[in-house]
Amino acid sequence: MADLSKFGVPLDGTNLGILHPKQQYRFRVKFFNLGINDAIREMTQNVVSATRPKISQEEVMLHAYNSVAYIAGKHTWESVTVVLRDDINNAVISAIGAQLQKQINHFEQTSAVAGINYKFAMEIDSLDGTTNEELESWRMDGCWLQNVSYPDGDYSVSEANQVELTVRYDVATNQKGPNTNQGNTVGDDPMLDLPSPTGGTTFA
Repeated sequence: MADLSKFGVPLDGTNLGILHPKQQYRFRVKFFNLGINDAIREMTQNVVSATRPKISQEEVMLHAYNSVAYIAGKHTWESVTVVLRDDINNAVISAIGAQLQKQINHFEQTSAVAGINYKFAMEIDSLDGTTNEELESWRMDGCWLQNVSYPDGDYSVSEANQVELTVRYDVATNQKGPNTNQGNTVGDDPMLDLPSPTGGTTFA
């Protein structure tokens, strides 16, 4: 349609059209090594909503004579929230219970020896709505359940029971997207390799 050439933001005298956005409801959450792995598919099937990773980075102030410069300090990943339906087969509740049992046995009052004994992994994928191909995929490693909110009973409502999980993780990686770094370098500044006047390497 000729009209399509009139839409979008003009750039260099040309209208490039409008790019179709990723839509919020086209997503999938996958779990790896959660609980005892016998209800992984059911967990994915019953996801209602999921937040994506959010990161914040501390700023470090460098005072020098008449000015202040800022560099990046340590970063912090925020927990994600996953809401699931409580299915009638108890698959979701059983998987969550098995994971909590791995983290700490409340009956015996014992806990896992190390993180490797209870941590799991998650992926949050953006889908195109037609195939199994991901448009984008967030991988979260070192996950554990920080908070589990079980559903309440209420005679006055008809909604499905839902379980809310708060998942803490160590690191998140965007598996697809504009990043073509491939993990080989950090930054792309030739100044990084300049020799220091006092020896060593200069980091700009």
